[in-house]
Amino acid sequence: MRRGLYQSRNIVAIKVGMELGEQSVIDMARKFGITTPIPPYPSIHIGAADVYPIEMVASYSAFATLGTRAAPTGIVRVENSKGDIIWEPTPVRTPVMSPEEAWLMVSMMKDVVQRGTAAGSVGAQFRIPAGGKTGTTNDGADVWYIGYTSDLVAGVWMGLDRPQKIKANAQGGVLAAPAWTAFMNEVYRRKPAPPDWPRPEGTVVRQIDPVSGMLAGAGCSGAVSEYFIAGTDPTQPCIPTGFGTGVDTTYGYPPGYAPIPRLPTDTGFPSTRQPAVPPSDAIVIPGATPIPRASRPSRLPRDTMRTTFPRDTTRGLPRDTTRQQRDTLNPFTIPPAR
Repeated sequence: MRRGLYQSRNIVAIKVGMELGEQSVIDMARKFGITTPIPPYPSIHIGAADVYPIEMVASYSAFATLGTRAAPTGIVRVENSKGDIIWEPTPVRTPVMSPEEAWLMVSMMKDVVQRGTAAGSVGAQFRIPAGGKTGTTNDGADVWYIGYTSDLVAGVWMGLDRPQKIKANAQGGVLAAPAWTAFMNEVYRRKPAPPDWPRPEGTVVRQIDPVSGMLAGAGCSGAVSEYFIAGTDPTQPCIPTGFGTGVDTTYGYPPGYAPIPRLPTDTGFPSTRQPAVPPSDAIVIPGATPIPRASRPSRLPRDTMRTTFPRDTTRGLPRDTTRQQRDTLNPFTIPPAR
């Protein structure tokens, strides 16, 4: 079977891979049974390397078994006419990760089925606990879905022998995942459904702020339950994002930064962020009278903002002058280096 390109879109994988380095990613792929050449380029952190589909499917067995990879074999057994087993291969199983690490991967891949790219084609139609991952190449020439229960791993790859776009907007969740669902539903129509994966004792659950990834608390964006290997869970609280008038509470801010009031879109000034300053009881705008924090209105009227930051004053000025004028008018913008 022709090699295809399996591309993960998991942002966590990108960040972790960049920190560990390309060789670490390559070494881990070898542990999981991938034999094809993997170039040491940053793009491999999102899976940009050719693989054999059978090897990729077999690598997922380490998740289904909570840590042990089973090597694939083309012949299960050989029987005679009486049903006696004449030959049967010895399974080759290799531990590649701890039960805690594998269970966390299962938990993440369950999200793909329950609310991710396979939610409609798998989660809505397959009721047995399962995890999986969709895959699509940039040019739409290969689509994947590899999924598993606690006792069976199956994968579907679709593509052409001579690579070309399969169809417009080809996606693994649209093309490959439905085929996987039909196959697995037929399998478990004939055999009992397997149990869910037991959670290892070495994992802990924490309430996490979904924006910052830190411990949830008052003033943060919310709280979701997340699992961690004991000792790797976050210990710092999230950074509250509700700091007063017009504050952007959509995004989290790293230590040393604070949100800046968002201006109305008709002023011509973009919303910006800058290093935090020590808190005070007044907000000072250059050239303006300080407004006490306690008496500051919750939202300035639109007409007031137009008067304070007139957009018309920049019209008709040369390009460079306009930029300088806008930087001067907008007290929330840090002027660029000249």
